[in-house]
Amino acid sequence: KETECRRNVPHHPLHSHVQNISYFSFFSELQRSHWLVTTIETLVQMAIFLVSVVSNIGAFTLVLRERRLADNTLFTLNLFLADLLFVSTIPLVTAVRWTQSWRLGSTTCHIVMYFICLSGGVTIITLAAISIERLLAIMKMETTPSLNPKRASAGLLIIWLLNAIALFPLCLFSRVGPQRLYEGEMQICTIMWPHLTGEIVWNAVFIAFGFLLPALSIVISYSKILQIRKQSKKRLQSTTSQSCAQICPVSKQDYRLFRTLLILMVSFFVMWSPIFIFTFLILVRNLHMEIPVTPTMFFWVVTFTMANSALNPVLYSIYQLRHSWQKLCCAKEGTSAQRELGNNRC
Repeated sequence: KETECRRNVPHHPLHSHVQNISYFSFFSELQRSHWLVTTIETLVQMAIFLVSVVSNIGAFTLVLRERRLADNTLFTLNLFLADLLFVSTIPLVTAVRWTQSWRLGSTTCHIVMYFICLSGGVTIITLAAISIERLLAIMKMETTPSLNPKRASAGLLIIWLLNAIALFPLCLFSRVGPQRLYEGEMQICTIMWPHLTGEIVWNAVFIAFGFLLPALSIVISYSKILQIRKQSKKRLQSTTSQSCAQICPVSKQDYRLFRTLLILMVSFFVMWSPIFIFTFLILVRNLHMEIPVTPTMFFWVVTFTMANSALNPVLYSIYQLRHSWQKLCCAKEGTSAQRELGNNRC
């Protein structure tokens, strides 16, 4: 019966694809949800949005104020910017969950999935760049000059440009169109690839070069850093004539930063892997295979991934900016106390 329905559908731009009416609607729920369910979804997303905006802006400000603009500092600031870009889509997603039908216009449809994937691509490549930079700094390779702020800024610009170009097909092929239902039609924002082969090739290349390759470079870099640290500990235990600076290439500060970034990377892979898996399931579904994937499932997978944007600055603040936050809080308390004392004197 489903095949017969697909064959009888009249021609429409959204129906010209090989799978006709089976486009995935992403954030638009095809079946009306209870208002309580949508309210819970909204509260969860708004909580993530508020925590993410406050923590990312706060951490960004503290890093910018407390530290000089070194290469690794610029990379860290870039992570905060990528997180803010990601959560900027939350109000749009929340609106669609309430309206169900896509009423935000064609331009918004083009940028929602584009911004989500752009944020993820920039984040993982930035993490890979940080891991390589830390390894080179620890190894103190004379043939590899340390990055200055200008070179680091240029590198970050290249990261953004490459990801923007590589992910442009998502922006290009995202379109608004009618989805045929039993009770009529509704407008959805979907990704309409002109050819299924192109969709498969692009997804395979993106996962390979945008996820697996950076992940491999991160694993190799941090494995090498751990190896260097273990070797330096052994030399320190067996040698007393040399200073620690000579035999400990990994300082306590370097190791603390390494541990912080390692935690950020683990949280990234744990919280971003589901969205890559779900994207693969959507692709398999497009091949006429019965895969039980729904917009509600996609919403919660994306929401879980969005929580990473709130978690990242919190983790970084706990391990790297704890004293800066304490100074800021103490300064505010001191200012309030001085004002109260002045008012009492008056």
